[in-house]
Amino acid sequence: MAAETHWQFSIVPGCFLQSEPSTDASTFDYVSSNFGLIPRTYPTDDSLPANATTTTTITNWDRFAHHLRTLNATSDPSVRYKILFLGRHGEGDHNVAERTYGTEKWDSYYSLLPSDPTTNATFHDAHLTSLGKSQARTAHAAWRAQLPHHIPTPESFYVSPLNRCLETASLTFEGLGVEGTQPFRPVIKELLRETIGLHTCDSRSTKTEISAAYPSYIFEPGFVENDERYSATLRESNSARDKRFRDLMQDVFENDPMEVLSLTAHSGAITSLLNVFGHRRFDLETGGVIPVFVRGERVRGGLPVMRVEPWFSL
Repeated sequence: MAAETHWQFSIVPGCFLQSEPSTDASTFDYVSSNFGLIPRTYPTDDSLPANATTTTTITNWDRFAHHLRTLNATSDPSVRYKILFLGRHGEGDHNVAERTYGTEKWDSYYSLLPSDPTTNATFHDAHLTSLGKSQARTAHAAWRAQLPHHIPTPESFYVSPLNRCLETASLTFEGLGVEGTQPFRPVIKELLRETIGLHTCDSRSTKTEISAAYPSYIFEPGFVENDERYSATLRESNSARDKRFRDLMQDVFENDPMEVLSLTAHSGAITSLLNVFGHRRFDLETGGVIPVFVRGERVRGGLPVMRVEPWFSL
């Protein structure tokens, strides 16, 4: 990307219920609501393929996908539209511990330990619980249920390097029977991880360990053996996390021409991504998925300076 340009992001409204202010995140069910897709017509419907002329052969996903592709085909070269399916990992051992001990005690004491002194559950690079695995399988079933309705399936898959996301992505997409999942080979992105520092659950395994557990996964260029980002004494601020995800999206929009992307990540990561895109806050349950329809425009000038709070200690 030229040094004098950057990507500026905004949300395309009116396509998904999650972007509507009237939708209550605390009660919303992405599975029963078809991932939140709003049934509607689009100004591009007139150019749908000639053999799809009746409502019985055109699905709501057909209309949306055609609208997305038409926007990209007819827009200025400096503009790109993408649909990003943001998936939160299933429940992990650390989630259970926070619920058990309370957030205050979790943040100040238990999160700093390598494992639970009562149950011996491992916190370092925490794994999914049985419920967490079930939640990932629910996401798999949700995708499978939408395939007959022609949901646009991801053309690029990205995943956080933390184990709970690596496993969630595997359970969600392996065996789905769509391109890119046989074998399933997502790209592991270092910047896609959860808030960095202090909490041992947010310290990743080594590259060698990840490769042994997920041999088909692809490491992005420059992925190093040891976790050089994690600090046992400092934790990333929310604004620093936002900047990290702004940088990640600059990379994705500049270098990935695909229109449909899957990102398997974390609650804090998804919060920052929604902030970067200008989307309303929408808290996901463990295992939840939110589609985000993003417009990116390459504009002149360097990236605006962000006010970033420093990393902090307890």
